[in-house]
Amino acid sequence: MSKRGWVLFLAMGVIWGVPYAMIRVAVGDFDPVVVAFGRTALGALVLLPIALYTKVFLPVLRQWKWVLVYTVVEITGPWLLIGKAETTLTSSTVGLLIAAVPLIAVVVVTRLGHERLDARRITGLMIGFAGVAALVGLDIDVSDLGALAAIAVSAVGYAFGPIIIDRKLTELPPIGVVTASLVFAAVIYLPFALWRMPSHFPADATWSVVGLGLLCTALAFVVFFALIGEVGPARATVITYINPAVALLIGVTMLGEPLTAGMAIGFPLVILGSILGTARSRQETREPAPA
Repeated sequence: MSKRGWVLFLAMGVIWGVPYAMIRVAVGDFDPVVVAFGRTALGALVLLPIALYTKVFLPVLRQWKWVLVYTVVEITGPWLLIGKAETTLTSSTVGLLIAAVPLIAVVVVTRLGHERLDARRITGLMIGFAGVAALVGLDIDVSDLGALAAIAVSAVGYAFGPIIIDRKLTELPPIGVVTASLVFAAVIYLPFALWRMPSHFPADATWSVVGLGLLCTALAFVVFFALIGEVGPARATVITYINPAVALLIGVTMLGEPLTAGMAIGFPLVILGSILGTARSRQETREPAPA
């Protein structure tokens, strides 16, 4: 990997590991739907001029139905539900649970008949879900089952999103799809956000929303597509294994969240299981679509 590739890779590890901490801070003062609206609206405001200037926005609208479906399962649902979950769960716990997305994706694509479920992948799934069980069983109280369900639904949405891209939107420019999705999501959130809009805006929560929109959304996608162009989509998706570690580190060191036994046991199992479960055999050469 080139020096530029490593810089982009490390930048993405930080940029997409930070959101969980920012969400945790933001939902301490704002309703989760307000946080989600602010994030998507700011991201759309930054990316829309770029998409219009490069003429990649209008072509995407011809496939608006599938873009809308992608928006709901990849952005609208998960970003709201993760915010709701973080009103009770720590950011590091949520970040580690979301790390199970590659495991769910393996189950989905094998059930759809796109790929084979061989011994290596079965082993990876067993190890990975054992890690999730450790996180849930040791760290999450029975009263948090609603938050756990929200994370589970979000993880399933994140797993289906790339499949929709791969099956229905692969011919469209990625930056156009992302921009349209953020616009659609902001419009969907808008009436609910207006209803729940706070009367005052504490600095920490406000700056967290700004950071989510500008850094973790607009800049993140620009850097991610640059990373794909530099190292290819297959290597770019390895970033999935870095984000949870960053989320854990930030949650423990900056937010004072506890480093629990469930995290110590579950995190390496989830990552190991994801690596085994998503590794491609030599016969499988199709690269995963960028999400």
